[in-house]
Amino acid sequence: MNYVVNKMNKSEKIFVIGHKNPDTDSICSALAYAFFKKAKGKNVIAARAGEVCDETRFVLDYFKVKEPVLIKDAIGKKLILVDHTNPSQAVDNVEEADIIEIIDHHRLEGLETKSPLFARIEPVGSSATIVADMFFSDNIKMDKTIAGLLLSALLSDTIIFRAVTTTEKDKKIAKRLAEIAGLDPEKFGVEIKKAGSSIKTKTEREIIESDFKLFDSMKLGVGQIQIVDNTEINERKEKILKEMEKMRLEKNCKTLMLMVTNILAQDTDLWIVGETAAAEKAFKEKVKNNSIYLKGVMSRKKQIIPPLREVLLKEGAL
Repeated sequence: MNYVVNKMNKSEKIFVIGHKNPDTDSICSALAYAFFKKAKGKNVIAARAGEVCDETRFVLDYFKVKEPVLIKDAIGKKLILVDHTNPSQAVDNVEEADIIEIIDHHRLEGLETKSPLFARIEPVGSSATIVADMFFSDNIKMDKTIAGLLLSALLSDTIIFRAVTTTEKDKKIAKRLAEIAGLDPEKFGVEIKKAGSSIKTKTEREIIESDFKLFDSMKLGVGQIQIVDNTEINERKEKILKEMEKMRLEKNCKTLMLMVTNILAQDTDLWIVGETAAAEKAFKEKVKNNSIYLKGVMSRKKQIIPPLREVLLKEGAL
């Protein structure tokens, strides 16, 4: 199913777009919100700021939806941002774009806009939760495909309701979406995560970048790979660490991390290159063999970035 409208006046186009290294929430929320805006008569196109990952590809193929159009430069474009407000995570030259809306579930991070805008930012588990709520609140009918895309994004970002970012609102919205899509959230969520957990065909760089975010003010980069078994990735740890160090230097980071998150065990082996002092203070553990084991930790947004930011603030590094 293709929701991209091709015959449009170029000057009137508005692109709804997520962050670089897009995850399932970023892609599916963009697709669904573009559909929402078009239902209200707006000239909106779903876009992406990078290549889709294996997990997202599985979702798009499952619902027979084409990937959003790729945008590499934001100069002169009208944008609706979903799933991010950090300029370093946005499409290139986002400061030269006219940002007219923001839909997000993260903290505000340094974005400046040319004029007042509509923004809806909520402390929920996914941007898809917010988009779905807008459909329901405005009585905009969604079919099984849109419901399925939104459910997929919600299940992905909440790690099938296991992440600490999960709220009761996420669960209620997911139930409604599952009823429309005709899917079992738990079973379908596991299918989604299994599709994204294989690393056999991925290079070390692709593993690190599959869900990578840069935090410029902290001189920090944090990637995350969600798996169901640690054996395969542990066998490649040495090569991955070497590639992480290359990336750290390329991106001018003091520290670069990779969260190896096992969604079944509900834990994270945090791999680290570069400076480690802040991580040791934040997580109260010594780095051994370039890693810290974090039981019960699954969320970058809630469980990794906040304690690191607190340490850096105390030390005057921010």
